[in-house]
Amino acid sequence: MTRQWTLRESITVRASAESVYAAVTDLRNMSRWSPECIGTRRLGGGGPVAVGTRFLGFNRKGPFVWFTGCRVTVARPSHEFAFHVGAFGLPVAGWGYLVEPDGEGAVRVTEYWEDLRTGRGSRLTELLGRAFSGTRPADRADVNRAGMRVTLDRLRATVEQARP
Repeated sequence: MTRQWTLRESITVRASAESVYAAVTDLRNMSRWSPECIGTRRLGGGGPVAVGTRFLGFNRKGPFVWFTGCRVTVARPSHEFAFHVGAFGLPVAGWGYLVEPDGEGAVRVTEYWEDLRTGRGSRLTELLGRAFSGTRPADRADVNRAGMRVTLDRLRATVEQARP
């Protein structure tokens, strides 16, 4: 199997771009929607999430729990939100959400992922990833695709249910 380095999954949500963006930038929602993330903890000050905001992501797969350091890299209200994930000071992945108009009263939400485990230290992060998640690097894209579909379905349910 050839290793896949990037993924994109999309869904239509019957809500405004503003409400979807507010939902994806509320870091607590990650653990509500993701099948792997079990919690987040913002680091530093409060206020709106912006480029440079740092947080920890706590994950679980089977009996294993681990955390990663995350930093917001894109924060364009109502359009795009993205962050990089690292472990032990090494890059692991980039995650993000694009929000685009999709007809009257709806938006298309695209979740995207990029494997950043290349170059210096990539072998270490691949070994640690496999030890904690039980997933080989070549299989990570399949695991993430399934997780992205669950996440997007849960995001849609949350945002559409909150709609007036």
